[in-house]
Amino acid sequence: MNHLPLSQYTKAWIFRHKDLPVSEVDLQEIKPLSERRAEQIWAEHISRGGSHPDHFGEGDWAAKKENWLSKERWQSEWDSNCPDLPAGLLEYLNSWDPNITVYFCYQSDHIIETKWGVFKRNWKNFLFFDNGPVLIGRKRKEVVQFFDDGSYRLGIRR
Repeated sequence: MNHLPLSQYTKAWIFRHKDLPVSEVDLQEIKPLSERRAEQIWAEHISRGGSHPDHFGEGDWAAKKENWLSKERWQSEWDSNCPDLPAGLLEYLNSWDPNITVYFCYQSDHIIETKWGVFKRNWKNFLFFDNGPVLIGRKRKEVVQFFDDGSYRLGIRR
């Protein structure tokens, strides 16, 4: 089994928060990965050695400064009533089709699969946990990492 039912996901409250409602249609597209599948995605696309963004090692693409292009802020948009992602992030990922599969990678055993369009509409929910998660798209080189200081950085997976 690659996915857990959202009803069995221990952190599902982030998608049922009364102040940030997620549509039933979008809830169907938010798919927490099983621990085994999450670890496989993490090892293939994020890190073979570190289990959390705080533990990236020198062999990991995410630990290499040359793979990161810029750092910007997300907190003010999250705090606002506007549902849109920060403009710099939208501009950076403007070539992504709403239907491409994305993975929001919190740590090696905690990854959520969804569609880019679903993530864009519900990004604030995903960021209730903001201590370094990495957003990657299937067959895409562009990446975004979010930090609990209200910033994000844009990068390239190499």
